[in-house]
Amino acid sequence: MSTQELKGIIFDIQAFSVHDGPGCRTNVFFAGCPLRCKWCANPENFAGRPHLLYADKVCKWSSGCRACTKICPRGGLIFQDDQQPIINWDVCNKCTTFECRPVCAASALKVCGKEYTVDDVMKILRRDFNHWGSEGGVTFTGGEPLLHYDFLLEVLKRCAAMQIHTAIETSGYAPMERFLNILKYINFAFIDVKNMDDKKHIEGTGVSHKIILENIAALKKSGWDGRLILRQPTIGGFNDSEENAQKLIDFMKKNNLYEINLLKFHRLGQTKWEQMGMKYAYAKTGDVSLEQLQKLQNMYLDNDIVCYVGDSTPF
Repeated sequence: MSTQELKGIIFDIQAFSVHDGPGCRTNVFFAGCPLRCKWCANPENFAGRPHLLYADKVCKWSSGCRACTKICPRGGLIFQDDQQPIINWDVCNKCTTFECRPVCAASALKVCGKEYTVDDVMKILRRDFNHWGSEGGVTFTGGEPLLHYDFLLEVLKRCAAMQIHTAIETSGYAPMERFLNILKYINFAFIDVKNMDDKKHIEGTGVSHKIILENIAALKKSGWDGRLILRQPTIGGFNDSEENAQKLIDFMKKNNLYEINLLKFHRLGQTKWEQMGMKYAYAKTGDVSLEQLQKLQNMYLDNDIVCYVGDSTPF
């Protein structure tokens, strides 16, 4: 396939980010993820293709809007009496034409995800280039960027040719050869380690952690000269125990890893789950106290591992 034919599904591109790598950055959010984390803040990326979102709280049905009443040719929108539409997700999750979106002026119905060519992405990065400053660049995130291997590799090669600083936020869940090939072009990496107990990792994310840990170990042995910070979204009752922290400390010391970022649990993605017709498992659980985070932080510090809590990572 020629580079002109390569396409990636991206659900958002955000400029002026300051929490996802050094300096001011442009974040490219890829659609699709092999994990199904029950607390995920971006569940709209699960599908890996454009799909519908419905924000019922902004729907103007109660104000008299009827624009979408007869628009869906497949019965995806169900109307009963004088109530706002009900989404038939079995139909809408398979939709590729989205006839309903253009008629909704309130944006209660919207499509998440769009095809981009390599040239499309590079045009945006060139646009933002002068706003990054001397330390900024681009961060590839998602979803899971590694799912778009060929597309991402070509974008990274062009970034290297332009001397653009590159960062990635990844689960690390990918075939090792592809993982290492991509990281050759990455200057800064965040890799998630969500639970050191494989059974619990499967329960919380849907996949084993074995590939992830093997990839991290292989990266350290490869002579890669970028900066790596492990990340743990810290979820109460799932991975906030001292036992889990000690296992991760042992893994880090074995592989000469000395930076970790403990992210505080939040529910910012809950409305997105609801807009996709899915139940959010952590609507009432998952909170971790600052005291517990500091306790875990002290465990890492006592083992000569730099541990950042929340968004306090110094770049």
